[in-house]
Amino acid sequence: MIAPRRFLPSIPSLLALEAVDRLGSATAAGQELSLTHSAVSRQLKVLEGQLGVTLLVREGKGLTLTAAGASYARSVRDCLQDLAQASLRLRASGPRDSLSLALPPSFGLYWMGPRLHAFLRAHPEILVNQSTRSARFDFAREKFDAAVHYGPEDWPGVHYLPLTRDRVIPMAAPGLLAGGPLTAEAIRGRPLLHLDSRPGAWEEWFTQHGVEAGQLRGMLFDHFIPMAEAAAAGFGLALLPDFLAEAERARGRLIPAFPDYLEMDRSYALVWPRNAESKPALDLLIAWLKTSEALPLSRRSPL
Repeated sequence: MIAPRRFLPSIPSLLALEAVDRLGSATAAGQELSLTHSAVSRQLKVLEGQLGVTLLVREGKGLTLTAAGASYARSVRDCLQDLAQASLRLRASGPRDSLSLALPPSFGLYWMGPRLHAFLRAHPEILVNQSTRSARFDFAREKFDAAVHYGPEDWPGVHYLPLTRDRVIPMAAPGLLAGGPLTAEAIRGRPLLHLDSRPGAWEEWFTQHGVEAGQLRGMLFDHFIPMAEAAAAGFGLALLPDFLAEAERARGRLIPAFPDYLEMDRSYALVWPRNAESKPALDLLIAWLKTSEALPLSRRSPL
């Protein structure tokens, strides 16, 4: 149930408060909102009268938010941002049903992307909005219908649909592998590139191949894509997931530095909140991802 109207201030008053808080003065707020200084002040007086709480301290012609006013302005900013995003989604989708997905950048581009294209060809009445996220977030605060999660099932309050196991392989620029693939021991002696969201990935790879990793040093990256770019430039070997490794090999920029993939003890999964109302577009996507059309690509050896 929506709160009584007496608790719902007007949008102009809320915009004035948010702008004063963010910009630091009624003059700057008025310039942004195309209002005079006095018009901004009137909006704020109306807001204070409606709420019955002092939000600002007036010192001459200046305005300073009280602690209560600053706290309220932060809540107002979140609400205005949610309203703006909801309006943008509605304008973009028009009469079509829409989905908002949060995806890790490389997985969204190389694994989920082709599958979403096929899904949308089968369901042209649906629009899929995509944003990049690499870590867990609060579905109650960020308005996503679903997300892709990497790792163990440690995201509370969500349903899980497993998508694909994580399979990795060392990749390098062709110029670094003139003699062909390397042994695990030989790889340990080459420059290695690291991903900050996967600490210990190289150590685990060496352990699985019976090699003592020791102290591994090298360039550090926050996403797979810039790490692959550095590998293609010859800065070192990158331990890449199969969907990105296959794409880079097809482009001729990187080739396998080892004969086989290693399947890690982690997976990618689609997750969505348990307490959310059923959404037909999401139900269709979930059902489609369970079909053979969306199954992982063939697990062929890279060499």
